[in-house]
Amino acid sequence: MSQLHIDNHYVPQLYLKQWAINGRIPTYSLLVAHHNAPLWKSRSPKGLAYHRNLYTNIVNGAENDELERWLDSEFEAPAERPLALATHDCRLEPDDWHKLVRFAVAQDVRTPARLREFMRRQAEQLPAMLDSAVKRVADKLISEDAAVHSVHGIEATGFPLKVSIEASEDQESGILRAEAIIGRSLWHWSIRRLLTGTIAKVPARGWSIVKPARGYLWPSSDSPLIRLNYWNENNYNFEGGWNAPLGDVLLPLSPTHLLHRCAGVRPKTPGTRLDVATTRQIIRIIIEHADRYVFAQQEFDIESIRKRTVDAQLLKEERMAWESWNSDQARAEHGYSFG
Repeated sequence: MSQLHIDNHYVPQLYLKQWAINGRIPTYSLLVAHHNAPLWKSRSPKGLAYHRNLYTNIVNGAENDELERWLDSEFEAPAERPLALATHDCRLEPDDWHKLVRFAVAQDVRTPARLREFMRRQAEQLPAMLDSAVKRVADKLISEDAAVHSVHGIEATGFPLKVSIEASEDQESGILRAEAIIGRSLWHWSIRRLLTGTIAKVPARGWSIVKPARGYLWPSSDSPLIRLNYWNENNYNFEGGWNAPLGDVLLPLSPTHLLHRCAGVRPKTPGTRLDVATTRQIIRIIIEHADRYVFAQQEFDIESIRKRTVDAQLLKEERMAWESWNSDQARAEHGYSFG
């Protein structure tokens, strides 16, 4: 029996190692317990950007790591060679670009930052979606005298859904209920849906790899893929799409290589070295987009761009939440069908 993978890296180690010197990565924590905490700490890639049981779930009463293995086999492992070629200034064939872009898309959806964003959005949208779906099923049952197998309008495979009918005493009517978990399983379902469906709409052309101005290095973070709406240096946000007009997609690949696409703009020649102003702006954007950690090959002045948060209570609460993550989610998943 293969070993269960529970230490789930949301930023792959093969990616993080691009910033390592002698096996260690200078790491800047954006949330610390006290003011005396060192600004930078040298850490191993193995101990960075992971949470236990982030991608596992409970299937038939047992822990399952299928999602972790799928992410590795379909997105991480295929990108290892293209990533090496790109960071050594070698020519990339169309298939290499394809695998690199798939890796980038996967990196967009699998981080704790995206998890929190997903949970907030679903808390707002899911109740209305389920109400609408249940109404359609109820109308169908009434008109066709059909049996309930799924809630029409929701792609059922893997969706954490509980459907039930409460019959009236006279058995002539009843209440149709549909319940879903806003948690780990719904997020996993969304990841698979995006990486098997939506990913096909991500443009395969128009990408380039650019270098920083001389004397500068690209940092990265625990939220490295950036979808940017950019109007000017003082007006931009991180709500861009994969093919939004003039929208930028950025992913640092190494301290000297950055994957870039701007929809509707001719891509720069691979290997183009950017000017100082553009380089400094992109570095600022990378740091502002970080969630809890910034990674760099060399320590530099981050404080002038983004000061860290000093909050011992918040740090303690986050750690406790991750420590109880698996047990909390397992309890919530009990009794639900996963398609």
